[in-house]
Amino acid sequence: MSTYKSIKGESIISVGTDLSSPSNAGQIFYNNTSPGAFKSIIVGEAWSSGGNLIAPRNNMGGAGIQTAGLSFGGRNPPPGIPGHTSTDEYNGTGWGVGGALNTGRFQLAAAGTQTAGLGAGGYVEGSGAQAITEEYNGTSWSEQNDLSTARFGLGGAGTQTAGLVAGGRAPSFSTATEEYNGTSWTSGGSLNQAKTLEPQMTGTQTAAVAFGGNTTVPASLTSNVEEYDGSSWSEVNNLPSVRNSGASSGPQTSSIIFAGGVPSNTGTSLTYDGTNFTASATMATARSGLGSAGATSSNSTALGFGGYISGGGGYTSGTEEYNKSLNTTIAAAWASGGALGTARFAMGNANAAPRDSALAFGGTTGGPTITDTEEYNGTSWSEQNNMGTGRYYMAGAGTQTAGLGFGGYNPGNRGETEEYDGTSWSEQNDLNTARYGISGCGLQTAAMAFGGVVTPAPGSTQSEQYDGTSWTATPSLNTLKQGTFAIGTTSSALSASGYSGPPNSVPNTPTATEEWNGSSWSITPANTIVGRRFGGAGGTSTAGIIFGGGQVTTLQTVTEGYDGTTWYALPSIATARFQMPGTGSLTAALAIGGANPPSGQKSDVEEFTGETTALNVKTLTTS
Repeated sequence: MSTYKSIKGESIISVGTDLSSPSNAGQIFYNNTSPGAFKSIIVGEAWSSGGNLIAPRNNMGGAGIQTAGLSFGGRNPPPGIPGHTSTDEYNGTGWGVGGALNTGRFQLAAAGTQTAGLGAGGYVEGSGAQAITEEYNGTSWSEQNDLSTARFGLGGAGTQTAGLVAGGRAPSFSTATEEYNGTSWTSGGSLNQAKTLEPQMTGTQTAAVAFGGNTTVPASLTSNVEEYDGSSWSEVNNLPSVRNSGASSGPQTSSIIFAGGVPSNTGTSLTYDGTNFTASATMATARSGLGSAGATSSNSTALGFGGYISGGGGYTSGTEEYNKSLNTTIAAAWASGGALGTARFAMGNANAAPRDSALAFGGTTGGPTITDTEEYNGTSWSEQNNMGTGRYYMAGAGTQTAGLGFGGYNPGNRGETEEYDGTSWSEQNDLNTARYGISGCGLQTAAMAFGGVVTPAPGSTQSEQYDGTSWTATPSLNTLKQGTFAIGTTSSALSASGYSGPPNSVPNTPTATEEWNGSSWSITPANTIVGRRFGGAGGTSTAGIIFGGGQVTTLQTVTEGYDGTTWYALPSIATARFQMPGTGSLTAALAIGGANPPSGQKSDVEEFTGETTALNVKTLTTS
């Protein structure tokens, strides 16, 4: 009788904790802790949530790879809208704003990468099928020579300089194939079956594969699969069942097709090895008309985004990532933390503190200004010695054991600066300019203070640095600001969004993102997705996070990350609020209290945990 050792060349071992090295993949082990169990590290296949598209839509073009995806165009009625010009860029975590298409359209062919994308054809409401070709350079789109035949619903594959499109309709269904050399289109071999393909085509100009599609109106779905060798298409093994309006990615011999209509919406996936199909993991959300990052190097990763959810679900911005590996992925998310002891808003906090050792102080309960100080241990808050001077609309810096509070309002502009040593507060030299609505970042001995309101002026450009003893004026911001999101240090800081004008004035103008390089402020081209003020922030100037805040009278749940170049969407906080501080990092942040009229001050605390991965350790059973 064969044994596990004779087959695998190794014994089943007994351990007190799960094995944790990828080199142990396939090794069966017995975890002898209670309750004991036989386990193994195995290859897993799963879809997990990614950051949402900036706006819900379907029938967009998609390009790139899972960690550098591109979405462009698409539609989301009301009727009469010609089509989205929007471009979104994905960094493996969330989506940021890219350059707009010159012609908004949907059901267009797509190919290439995030920095070298290609979009061709498509449909414009009121104008019909298009032959337009546009190239993306990572910043902007430029129009190129048109397709020979205007059409929509066509499939795309290849690169920006070696592209391929096939099928589509205008309005008749087409078998036409065209090849792109980076300048112009020439005819290639015809499909064997006239059909629309959309993103159900992937591969390269000389080795493409087209899965299923739609052949007539009303819909007649097909399971036909064709492969292209650079000159002609040949029919190969069919899909297990008919499918259209799904998505695909990867090369001809290692690709994946997922979601779409069969004919009802599905979230199922199939991997393809160039000959046969194998059922794989199912997406969390069944949908059709989604986009995909088609340039992935194999069927071990995929990215699907947007689409349409039937049964009243409507257009979606949902993004899912597929991974086949020894690791499982846990999506980024917010969760409830321990509530503040005193519900309040417009407080200061030590915004360089880690998530699980935060410090909050001052603020208001909606009536009196308070001096309360609270420390967080990752589970609950404990009250500490009070500040010397109560105020709100103030700023903070430092850590839980070396905090700094400055500026604010009570009853007028305040310039007081106080230091916290982990036990008590002591007053230090005042700001050079007393103000409220001020923002700050850095450490107790090296802090930045900028923006705010200097009554009666509508916002301030003033910037100051603290050296542990006194404040020194530094070069000013370029834009009047108050309530800006502050991130970073005295050598590399970020002033994100914020507004010009007193805190409660209407109208109130969003301001640009500015970066501090240690000697001056400069306006960056990277503006936040949602302009707002008085929310939480954490991280660094190249790995920052902002959340919540208000757009004058509209409160936000939006969370955004920043990678030093682009702002991108992350999972939203649960409770919309503003006048709320925050701390932590891009992987572990904290939202503290705030206000949500008419319910008033909040004690709510939320904890953010970034996306994580772990070895896929499974318990073995007899079932």
